[in-house]
Amino acid sequence: MKKRQVVITGAGASGMMAAIIAARNGAAVTVLEQNEKPGKKICATGNGKCNFSNLVMPEDAYRGTHPEFVKDAFAQFSVKDTVEFFKELGIFPLDRNGYLYPRSNQAQSVVDVLCMEASHLGVKIKTNEQVTAIETAKNGKKFQVLTKGWHYEADALILANGSKASSISGSDGSGYELAKKMGHRIIPVYPALTALKCKGPAFKTWAGVRTEGKVSLFINGKFHKSERGELQLTEYGISGIPVFQISTYAIRAVHEGKKAELRVDFLPELTEEETRELLHARKKACPYKNEKELLVGLFPEKLSKVLTSQKHLLSAIKEFPLEVQDGMSFSQAQVCSGGVDTSQVNTHTMESKLCRNLYFAGELLDIDGTCGGYNLQWAWSSGAAAGIHAAKEDRT
Repeated sequence: MKKRQVVITGAGASGMMAAIIAARNGAAVTVLEQNEKPGKKICATGNGKCNFSNLVMPEDAYRGTHPEFVKDAFAQFSVKDTVEFFKELGIFPLDRNGYLYPRSNQAQSVVDVLCMEASHLGVKIKTNEQVTAIETAKNGKKFQVLTKGWHYEADALILANGSKASSISGSDGSGYELAKKMGHRIIPVYPALTALKCKGPAFKTWAGVRTEGKVSLFINGKFHKSERGELQLTEYGISGIPVFQISTYAIRAVHEGKKAELRVDFLPELTEEETRELLHARKKACPYKNEKELLVGLFPEKLSKVLTSQKHLLSAIKEFPLEVQDGMSFSQAQVCSGGVDTSQVNTHTMESKLCRNLYFAGELLDIDGTCGGYNLQWAWSSGAAAGIHAAKEDRT
């Protein structure tokens, strides 16, 4: 029996997973990658160490217009399945409080085992092949996938091009255009998991400071979300993991014409009243100190200078106001929010509801995760689901 021909655009995390799973399910698989080698973006994750999944799965780990869309993919290929999959390929997982890394501490290890398995299964990976157009046969069963130098015929096509995020070459968002030409709606795409540019004059003064804090986001005056951890104060505004986690909401709000404000608590371990009492006690113990000197040993010097320049020291410490102007560029973002509208995609199979035998996987869809391996886990789970179903014979 002739094997079902599956073509996949993109040899990133979701594309490589889809290729392996489709090949294991009996398909003849070709992957088209526009870079000179597969998995370039994987190599950049986790500062080159590749936080490939997470054993802790909070309810708000995923965002998007329909964040519940992820559930069916995870039911088919869970975190446990992911860990077993990579163990089988040779990745010994290192657990750091739920954050999973390869024991080698090298992201390249993950790429290497994926490529070895793909090769073993007979997957053809064509590099330096940028897809320029997709044509469908009149019966809707066959695709002609065109590149600058060749055309590939497919019974099923998986778009796994990734997003516009990252400074890695090839992160150009071309997959959005391909999906759009196939009739799909694209939810506006913005940078996510990135720093925030804010309005205000104080930033050059505090640039370079790292300090513990809690950042709360208010959209049009209404509380939206808060995150706590190490903050990085920059010459353009504010950064750090807590800021990354709320950036997707703040940036989208700004682009939708809403007012996005941050209130930063630089002493989140104490209540406002406890902070008031602490300042009073410090003044009582050392009455000779001025306001800035009272903060020595409590905050970094640069931050103390900014805090004491405000009208009310207590409110500056507990609710320092920042108005968000925008996020950083796509090249400085870890992922994107927005993408292919998931209401037009079958939640179980990852198949388009508009075009038979067309599937989606990974970040091209309107799903983005928080920091901590969640975006890679989405790539593995959605890629596996797409691979399973793309490899099946046509349904009658």
